Amino acid sequence: MRISVIGQSVRMAFSNIRNNKMRSFLTMLGIVIGVASVIALITIVSSVTGSVVDQFEALGAGTLTITAQGTSVKHGLEDEDIEKLSKVSGVEAVAPTASLSSTAVYDGTVSSVVQVEGRDAVYFQHNDDTIQSGRYFNSAEMGGETNVAIVDTDFVANVLGGNSSLGTAFILNGYEYTVIGIKSADSSVSSALSSDSDSGGTVIIPYKNVLKMSVMKNVTSVEVYYAEDADTATLEDALSACLNEIFEVTDDTADEAYSISSIDSLVATMTSTETLLSAMLGGIASIALLVGGIGIMNMMLVSVSERTKEIGLRKALGAQPYRIQLQFLIESITLSLLGGLIGIILGELTAYAGTVVMRTTFSVSYGAISLGAGFSAIVGIIFGWMPAKRASALNPIDALRSE
Repeated sequence: MRISVIGQSVRMAFSNIRNNKMRSFLTMLGIVIGVASVIALITIVSSVTGSVVDQFEALGAGTLTITAQGTSVKHGLEDEDIEKLSKVSGVEAVAPTASLSSTAVYDGTVSSVVQVEGRDAVYFQHNDDTIQSGRYFNSAEMGGETNVAIVDTDFVANVLGGNSSLGTAFILNGYEYTVIGIKSADSSVSSALSSDSDSGGTVIIPYKNVLKMSVMKNVTSVEVYYAEDADTATLEDALSACLNEIFEVTDDTADEAYSISSIDSLVATMTSTETLLSAMLGGIASIALLVGGIGIMNMMLVSVSERTKEIGLRKALGAQPYRIQLQFLIESITLSLLGGLIGIILGELTAYAGTVVMRTTFSVSYGAISLGAGFSAIVGIIFGWMPAKRASALNPIDALRSE
């Protein structure tokens, strides 16, 4: 009996919506805008954050970074220290890094400032997709006496005048270098964060060459490569113990000598920020749902006033108050859910367009869809309750006299 009553009420709700198309559309508009806003904003934030996190995870998968400024007694890491770190249980390899800014000269023309990165052969063994043509450094070129370079496409365009021929010679910080490789174009978020619009490009040379240019004896940064199944926390503890021994410090004073960072902490921070941002955007967009709910309540109150005689006649024929109340409540919920469905479709289309414009991966946020649908149902119930209650409380005699 209850199912047939609900079915009849739903059919009457659709019939009334069809009979008042324009008014129903304008009433649903607030719900449509609110749900579409919630879906679009949360989905775009989730898609962008997910894409950024994926790139960072790919960048730092199986890698820890040690920054070791050292102490007043010992500055940076020597070759023997790097060898000790490489022997720590769970470590596959350690790659020293160094960097500085310099100027380059080609064909008598002095370029703008270029970024110089110092790497070693270990780095390229774990990043074998770094160059698009040419070759990497070999172990014989790591002593600091061989002037070979790998340059990126910006350097080729800005310094070499478009000459991407291997074997091209140029002057870097007073030393003549020969191009042995061209670095692949990098469109990842890490490259975007580290890019410098004023730079003429990037040159990668053996790290000991960078130390010689900067008049430094030791490196202050190394990348530690470890197996995918290794426990990061255990490995960090083991590396900390080794570094404490190298710099002769304790855990209490270790922060002044070195730091160990991993991509996991950054990813956790970004995920937390995404959750907070999604909640904030969802709350702001929900204001439109509140406005839409008020619109539904207003329409239902008008509908009750217009159908007073109908309500009186149904009551006079024996309709129970709960039947009248259920009819108007279902009509309110139906109106709200229709608006929510349209809003979900528009929200997803808007989010897709947004991710295409921002060139990021689109991913459906089922949580946002559930939130939009749930809000729609709740708005229909809350703002439809009072008009439905008012309709069920009408006196049949007064209702029949209303016209």
